[in-house]
Amino acid sequence: MKLQVYSATGAETGREVELPENIFGVEPNEHAVYLAVKAYLAAQRQGTHKAKERGEVAGSTKKLHKQKGTGGSRKGDIKNPLFRSGGRIFGPRPRTYGIKLNKKVKLNARASAYSAKAAEGRVKLVEDLKFDAPKTKDFVNFLNGVQATEGKVLLITADNEPNVYRSGRNLPDSTVLSVGTVNTYEIMRAGTVLVAESAIEKLKEQFATLETTAINE
Repeated sequence: MKLQVYSATGAETGREVELPENIFGVEPNEHAVYLAVKAYLAAQRQGTHKAKERGEVAGSTKKLHKQKGTGGSRKGDIKNPLFRSGGRIFGPRPRTYGIKLNKKVKLNARASAYSAKAAEGRVKLVEDLKFDAPKTKDFVNFLNGVQATEGKVLLITADNEPNVYRSGRNLPDSTVLSVGTVNTYEIMRAGTVLVAESAIEKLKEQFATLETTAINE
Protein backbone atom coordinates (compact mmCIF):
# COMPACT_ATOMS: atom_id res chain seq x y z
CA MET A 1 0.00 0.00 0.00
CA LYS A 2 1.31 3.42 -0.98
CA LEU A 3 0.21 6.66 0.62
CA GLN A 4 0.65 10.27 -0.39
CA VAL A 5 2.92 12.31 1.89
CA TYR A 6 1.51 15.63 3.08
CA SER A 7 3.55 18.59 4.21
CA ALA A 8 3.12 20.36 7.54
CA THR A 9 0.82 22.85 5.80
CA GLY A 10 -1.40 20.11 4.39
CA ALA A 11 -0.18 20.41 0.80
CA GLU A 12 0.61 17.31 -1.26
CA THR A 13 4.34 16.84 -1.69
CA GLY A 14 4.01 14.65 -4.78
CA ARG A 15 5.86 11.83 -3.02
CA GLU A 16 4.46 8.43 -2.07
CA VAL A 17 5.78 6.02 0.54
CA GLU A 18 5.24 2.28 0.57
CA LEU A 19 3.74 1.13 3.87
CA PRO A 20 5.05 -2.18 5.27
CA GLU A 21 2.55 -4.97 4.68
CA ASN A 22 3.25 -6.70 7.99
CA ILE A 23 2.00 -3.60 9.81
CA PHE A 24 -0.62 -1.94 7.63
CA GLY A 25 -1.75 -4.87 5.49
CA VAL A 26 -2.47 -7.81 7.81
CA GLU A 27 -5.81 -9.44 8.50
CA PRO A 28 -6.99 -7.79 11.74
CA ASN A 29 -7.06 -10.14 14.71
CA GLU A 30 -10.04 -8.90 16.71
CA HIS A 31 -9.29 -11.08 19.71
CA ALA A 32 -5.74 -9.75 20.01
CA VAL A 33 -7.09 -6.18 19.81
CA TYR A 34 -9.63 -6.99 22.51
CA LEU A 35 -6.95 -8.38 24.82
CA ALA A 36 -4.64 -5.39 24.28
CA VAL A 37 -7.40 -2.83 24.91
CA LYS A 38 -8.58 -4.75 27.98
CA ALA A 39 -5.03 -4.85 29.37
CA TYR A 40 -4.53 -1.12 28.76
CA LEU A 41 -7.79 -0.11 30.45
CA ALA A 42 -7.14 -2.47 33.36
CA ALA A 43 -3.72 -0.90 33.90
CA GLN A 44 -5.35 2.54 34.25
CA ARG A 45 -7.19 1.44 37.41
CA GLN A 46 -5.45 2.60 40.57
CA GLY A 47 -6.57 -0.28 42.76
CA THR A 48 -6.10 1.73 45.97
CA HIS A 49 -9.48 0.84 47.50
CA LYS A 50 -9.31 -0.32 51.12
CA ALA A 51 -11.79 -1.05 53.92
CA LYS A 52 -10.88 -1.83 57.51
CA GLU A 53 -11.57 -5.35 58.66
CA ARG A 54 -12.23 -6.61 62.16
CA GLY A 55 -8.61 -6.59 63.23
CA GLU A 56 -8.03 -3.04 61.97
CA VAL A 57 -10.88 -0.96 63.42
CA ALA A 58 -10.48 0.83 66.75
CA GLY A 59 -12.29 -0.68 69.71
CA SER A 60 -12.02 -2.93 72.74
CA THR A 61 -11.47 -6.64 72.35
CA LYS A 62 -13.39 -7.40 75.56
CA LYS A 63 -16.30 -9.80 75.18
CA LEU A 64 -19.53 -7.83 75.54
CA HIS A 65 -21.26 -10.31 77.82
CA LYS A 66 -20.97 -13.92 78.86
CA GLN A 67 -21.65 -16.60 76.32
CA LYS A 68 -24.76 -18.11 77.93
CA GLY A 69 -27.52 -17.20 80.33
CA THR A 70 -28.41 -13.71 79.06
CA GLY A 71 -31.26 -14.68 76.79
CA GLY A 72 -29.58 -12.86 73.93
CA SER A 73 -27.50 -13.98 71.02
CA ARG A 74 -23.84 -14.78 71.41
CA LYS A 75 -21.59 -11.80 70.75
CA GLY A 76 -17.90 -11.21 70.60
CA ASP A 77 -16.29 -7.80 70.98
CA ILE A 78 -17.52 -4.39 69.81
CA LYS A 79 -15.60 -4.79 66.53
CA ASN A 80 -17.99 -7.51 65.42
CA PRO A 81 -18.85 -6.88 61.72
CA LEU A 82 -22.56 -7.11 62.62
CA PHE A 83 -22.35 -3.99 64.77
CA ARG A 84 -22.37 -0.39 63.64
CA SER A 85 -18.76 0.85 63.24
CA GLY A 86 -17.55 -2.73 63.27
CA GLY A 87 -15.06 -4.15 60.81
CA ARG A 88 -16.08 -5.08 57.29
CA ILE A 89 -16.24 -8.72 56.24
CA PHE A 90 -13.91 -9.45 53.32
CA GLY A 91 -13.51 -5.77 52.48
CA PRO A 92 -11.59 -4.59 49.39
CA ARG A 93 -7.80 -4.49 49.61
CA PRO A 94 -5.23 -2.68 47.45
CA ARG A 95 -4.43 -4.70 44.34
CA THR A 96 -3.22 -4.36 40.80
CA TYR A 97 -5.57 -5.01 37.91
CA GLY A 98 -2.77 -5.39 35.38
CA ILE A 99 -3.00 -8.16 32.80
CA LYS A 100 0.14 -9.70 31.35
CA LEU A 101 0.29 -10.07 27.58
CA ASN A 102 3.04 -11.64 25.54
CA LYS A 103 5.09 -9.29 23.37
CA LYS A 104 3.92 -10.89 20.12
CA VAL A 105 0.28 -10.55 21.16
CA LYS A 106 0.80 -6.83 21.76
CA LEU A 107 2.55 -6.41 18.41
CA ASN A 108 -0.13 -8.40 16.62
CA ALA A 109 -2.81 -6.25 18.24
CA ARG A 110 -1.10 -3.02 17.14
CA ALA A 111 -0.57 -4.34 13.62
CA SER A 112 -4.26 -5.29 13.51
CA ALA A 113 -5.23 -1.80 14.68
CA TYR A 114 -2.97 -0.11 12.11
CA SER A 115 -4.30 -2.35 9.35
CA ALA A 116 -7.93 -1.74 10.31
CA LYS A 117 -7.42 2.04 10.19
CA ALA A 118 -5.54 1.79 6.89
CA ALA A 119 -8.33 -0.30 5.36
CA GLU A 120 -10.81 2.40 6.36
CA GLY A 121 -8.64 5.10 4.79
CA ARG A 122 -7.99 6.75 8.14
CA VAL A 123 -4.18 6.72 7.97
CA LYS A 124 -2.26 9.69 6.56
CA LEU A 125 1.47 10.22 6.12
CA VAL A 126 2.89 13.62 6.99
CA GLU A 127 6.34 15.14 6.90
CA ASP A 128 8.18 15.34 10.20
CA LEU A 129 6.68 18.09 12.31
CA LYS A 130 9.07 20.50 14.06
CA PHE A 131 8.07 23.44 16.24
CA ASP A 132 10.53 26.01 17.59
CA ALA A 133 8.30 26.51 20.60
CA PRO A 134 5.07 25.00 21.96
CA LYS A 135 2.16 26.71 20.26
CA THR A 136 -1.35 25.27 20.12
CA LYS A 137 -2.35 27.60 17.30
CA ASP A 138 0.35 26.16 15.03
CA PHE A 139 -0.81 22.65 15.82
CA VAL A 140 -4.42 23.54 15.03
CA ASN A 141 -3.32 25.03 11.70
CA PHE A 142 -1.46 21.80 10.97
CA LEU A 143 -4.57 19.69 11.66
CA ASN A 144 -6.69 21.94 9.50
CA GLY A 145 -4.13 21.72 6.73
CA VAL A 146 -4.16 17.91 6.61
CA GLN A 147 -7.96 17.88 7.07
CA ALA A 148 -7.85 15.96 10.34
CA THR A 149 -10.60 17.85 12.13
CA GLU A 150 -13.28 15.19 12.61
CA GLY A 151 -13.15 12.93 15.63
CA LYS A 152 -10.03 12.20 17.64
CA VAL A 153 -6.61 12.58 16.01
CA LEU A 154 -3.51 10.55 16.84
CA LEU A 155 -0.13 11.85 15.66
CA ILE A 156 2.67 9.27 15.77
CA THR A 157 6.20 10.66 15.74
CA ALA A 158 9.49 8.78 15.38
CA ASP A 159 10.90 10.07 18.66
CA ASN A 160 9.77 12.21 21.54
CA GLU A 161 9.08 15.75 20.29
CA PRO A 162 8.46 17.93 23.37
CA ASN A 163 7.34 21.05 21.47
CA VAL A 164 4.94 19.08 19.26
CA TYR A 165 3.57 17.21 22.26
CA ARG A 166 3.01 20.40 24.27
CA SER A 167 1.40 22.08 21.29
CA GLY A 168 -1.22 19.36 20.99
CA ARG A 169 -1.89 18.38 24.60
CA ASN A 170 -4.33 21.25 25.23
CA LEU A 171 -6.65 19.95 22.52
CA PRO A 172 -9.12 17.43 23.97
CA ASP A 173 -9.40 15.45 20.73
CA SER A 174 -5.72 15.16 19.83
CA THR A 175 -2.97 12.88 21.10
CA VAL A 176 0.74 12.96 20.25
CA LEU A 177 2.73 9.78 20.89
CA SER A 178 6.06 8.42 19.75
CA VAL A 179 6.41 5.00 18.14
CA GLY A 180 7.72 3.58 21.40
CA THR A 181 4.74 4.74 23.49
CA VAL A 182 1.79 4.27 21.14
CA ASN A 183 -0.69 1.57 22.13
CA THR A 184 -3.58 -0.31 20.57
CA TYR A 185 -6.22 1.58 22.55
CA GLU A 186 -5.11 4.99 21.27
CA ILE A 187 -4.99 3.71 17.68
CA MET A 188 -8.47 2.22 17.81
CA ARG A 189 -10.12 5.26 19.40
CA ALA A 190 -8.61 7.68 16.88
CA GLY A 191 -10.71 8.85 13.95
CA THR A 192 -7.56 9.79 12.00
CA VAL A 193 -4.06 8.39 12.48
CA LEU A 194 -1.28 10.71 11.29
CA VAL A 195 2.09 8.99 10.90
CA ALA A 196 5.27 11.03 10.58
CA GLU A 197 7.40 9.97 7.62
CA SER A 198 10.44 9.14 9.75
CA ALA A 199 8.27 6.99 12.04
CA ILE A 200 7.88 4.35 9.31
CA GLU A 201 11.46 3.13 9.77
CA LYS A 202 10.97 2.99 13.54
CA LEU A 203 7.83 0.91 13.03
CA LYS A 204 9.70 -1.49 10.77
CA GLU A 205 12.31 -2.03 13.48
CA GLN A 206 9.63 -2.51 16.11
CA PHE A 207 7.74 -5.13 14.09
CA ALA A 208 10.80 -6.89 12.66
CA THR A 209 10.27 -9.96 14.86
CA LEU A 210 6.51 -10.18 14.45
CA GLU A 211 5.12 -13.30 12.87
CA THR A 212 1.85 -12.55 11.11
CA THR A 213 0.41 -15.97 11.87
CA ALA A 214 -2.98 -15.89 13.57
CA ILE A 215 -3.16 -16.23 17.33
CA ASN A 216 -5.18 -19.14 18.70
CA GLU A 217 -8.26 -17.76 20.32
